[in-house]
Amino acid sequence: MNLCSEITLSIFVVTLGFTVGHASEKAITMKDLPAAVQRTVQEQSKGAAILHLSREVEGGKTVYEVEMKVKGHGKDVTIDASGAAIEVEEEVALESIPGAARAAIKEAAGSGQITKVETVTEGNQLAYEAHLRKDGKRSEVKVSGDGRLLPPD
Repeated sequence: MNLCSEITLSIFVVTLGFTVGHASEKAITMKDLPAAVQRTVQEQSKGAAILHLSREVEGGKTVYEVEMKVKGHGKDVTIDASGAAIEVEEEVALESIPGAARAAIKEAAGSGQITKVETVTEGNQLAYEAHLRKDGKRSEVKVSGDGRLLPPD
């Protein structure tokens, strides 16, 4: 499979995952969160404005997501029921990411527009995710720091 085919497949899978993955999301308030999750939200949101809290069931497990705005950019944190932050997505400037990752994202975008770039931290793994728009269609691509295409979430 060539890089273009891999990118197209990944974009399709990310789009499909996004559509299916949010089917069970429910908006909640801070008081609805377990105490351990409340503590993590408070730690992760220092200096931020909380925009949205939700509870979701992913793979049979309940997770909580907090969407916030920090110094003018977006940050989303997914937290498990024990209060552990399992994923952090934070908006960054394209120019701030490693050159190989930046080049891979630009290649994936082609003649389209890169609308947002985020760092994605899961455990000790760091990746870069770009939101793309081309011909009125939205998609995402995820790459490693060395520019390798990564499977979508």
